[in-house]
Amino acid sequence: MMRKRSVTNKKTYHQNKICRFCMDKIKYIDYKDIKSLRPLITERGKIIPRRISGNCAKHQRQLTTAIKRARNIALIPFTVG
Repeated sequence: MMRKRSVTNKKTYHQNKICRFCMDKIKYIDYKDIKSLRPLITERGKIIPRRISGNCAKHQRQLTTAIKRARNIALIPFTVG
């Protein structure tokens, strides 16, 4: 018995995301700069992942550390509610 393959003609157009910190040539992400950290956190208080935000690995690690530090000194809430 031969199986027929279904051929799909879907073309996916992938737009490369560019790291916003590399574009601005920021070498260090400061945990006290809440204006730059706020858009990278969801409404629930979670850190937006790299594949969605488009950050490079180096800056995503710095971002995670900065957000955690800002949470510890109560600049950013851990959760909403």
